[in-house]
Amino acid sequence: MISLWNDEDAKTFLNDPLQLRVYTSRLLGQEPELVLHGGGNTSVKVKKENIFGDIEEILYVKGSGVDLTDIQPAGFTPVKLEVLNKMASLEKLDDADLLRLQRTSMIDLDSPNPSIEAILHAIIPFKYVDHTHADSVVTISNNERGEKLIREIYKERVLIVPYVMPGFILAKKVYELTRDLDWSKVEGIILLNHGVFTFSDDARTSYERMIHIASLADDYLKKQGVFDSVAKADRLEDLLSLARIRHQVSAAKGDAMIARIDQSPEACGFANLSDIDSISTRGPMTMDHVIRTKPIPVILKNDIEKDIADYSSKYKKYFDRNTDGHMECLDTAPRWGIWPKYGTISFGRSVKEAEIVTDIADHTIRAIQLGEAIGGWSPLPGKDIFHMEYWTLQQAKLKKKESYLELQGKIALITGAAGGIGRACAEALSEQGAVIVGLDINPEIAETFNQQDRVGLTCDVTDDKAVQEAVEFIVRSFGGLDILVTNAGIFPVSRSIEEMDAETWNRSMEINLTSHQRLLKACIPYLKQGIDPAVIFIASKNVPAPGPGASAYSVAKAGLTQLARIAAMELAVFGIRVNIVHPDAVFDTGIWTQEVLEGRAKHYGLTVAEYKTKNLLKTEVTSKDVGAMVCAMAGRAFAKTTGAQVPIDGGNERVI
Repeated sequence: MISLWNDEDAKTFLNDPLQLRVYTSRLLGQEPELVLHGGGNTSVKVKKENIFGDIEEILYVKGSGVDLTDIQPAGFTPVKLEVLNKMASLEKLDDADLLRLQRTSMIDLDSPNPSIEAILHAIIPFKYVDHTHADSVVTISNNERGEKLIREIYKERVLIVPYVMPGFILAKKVYELTRDLDWSKVEGIILLNHGVFTFSDDARTSYERMIHIASLADDYLKKQGVFDSVAKADRLEDLLSLARIRHQVSAAKGDAMIARIDQSPEACGFANLSDIDSISTRGPMTMDHVIRTKPIPVILKNDIEKDIADYSSKYKKYFDRNTDGHMECLDTAPRWGIWPKYGTISFGRSVKEAEIVTDIADHTIRAIQLGEAIGGWSPLPGKDIFHMEYWTLQQAKLKKKESYLELQGKIALITGAAGGIGRACAEALSEQGAVIVGLDINPEIAETFNQQDRVGLTCDVTDDKAVQEAVEFIVRSFGGLDILVTNAGIFPVSRSIEEMDAETWNRSMEINLTSHQRLLKACIPYLKQGIDPAVIFIASKNVPAPGPGASAYSVAKAGLTQLARIAAMELAVFGIRVNIVHPDAVFDTGIWTQEVLEGRAKHYGLTVAEYKTKNLLKTEVTSKDVGAMVCAMAGRAFAKTTGAQVPIDGGNERVI
């Protein structure tokens, strides 16, 4: 590991301690082997004049939940140093009082809550303090010989602290151990099974001490030749089973979950280890991970349903065994799984949440194998893990009850998504928390949908292979499929039946009808494993109220409606709801070119403005209106409705 310090970058911050603190904190955040997703914390001590003109010593410490990767000055919470030092001298301090006292000592109440390690940062008598969960150091300390190995590597250059709970207990332990310590003789503190603290009155020195300590641990592991012990293997694929796994985990959680499979050679190699049951279920790499990963992964070896049910049962027993009787049990669903032959799987209520778990799992599986190679992977016992997972501060978060959007964790496929109704449907579903995969023949779809939870694929829906590959991409990427909005279509030029040419007729049938049947067929196996699965067909007002000159379009849409009605009957037994939307005169779509609009208006003897509002309500219908209806059909409002045909047309006498 090398220092990322750059004199040119740092020179503008040298006279601003807080900005310099931001700079070196971000350097730490750029190194995933030091901190992951909000892990670690940093601080700087400054003198500041208060409103009364008095000079106070202030500790700027990373705020709770702030990520070092992109931290800003506002991510540091200013706390009165004197109060924190007095707190360290107390004999006892419960979590509620700790939070209260830390908040009352803040000089800016708009700042985030200070890190729970604020007291420890305060008592370390240096201007800059850095704290990370360096992989290599934690890997070595998670060993039966951990303390001996750490002492062998660092000699007297670090203070070694046995594991205790973070917060006041840890600060108190360090406070007691350092009363007679000559701080000039140590470069850092290593908390066994937890992480590393470094410090200095110079920001660069504190940062580079962290790099040095982590590098010494890296060098030790390299000298042991253990990096070759990280197993690798080729991947296999079983997408239908992946969808089943996601379904069962979501059921255990009580909410729709995203499932991200990792089929890298390292993940597959780890999953195929002969002793995987033993080494993977001893505990997390560091206690800070348990809130995201739960204590252990689920092993998916035999029967998927049984494996996940057994995991839930064992988790409940783990809770009952350790609870004090006043705690609320968290959900019993796993947050990551090991699937022999196939890799590892991470679960989350969003793509971001699942990817965070994936990152942690990647680091964990490497640490486990390296730890085994140097004498045996031995993290903390279950009771310590439980105390961290059910810490009062975590229970307080639980009681706040996170609020999620209605379709959070759902996975939706929308065709014809590059514009018009398809894009409006995608945006409406996305706004309610669904992950979106949009298909369109227009290659711009890839740029339109280019986000973590919104992906666009160029796809010709008349190409069976392309459609099948798109459906498989969705399941491979997110774990399943819950919502299908089959929308892709064309509006042929107006021709009487007598004038109709075969090419126009056949093309309308292929795109407006047959492609939908093929898409539905490809999706059904995965929808059967979906979470409250729903299919929404975008048909047309032309079904109940056709007009002359549109036979190619109207007949195809009528066939599409009949397909949807039969699908509603066939798929109800699997809990799949199928409903139909009949839009009319949605003018902000691609099929309504100015030429078509003028032609239809002329056909009715109306101006374009009159034609746009020729409904009973005298209102214009937009793509967004259709998107809102589709979103409702995918959600709770239509949870007990299937086979419905809903017009969105402002009211039409011929339909009514």
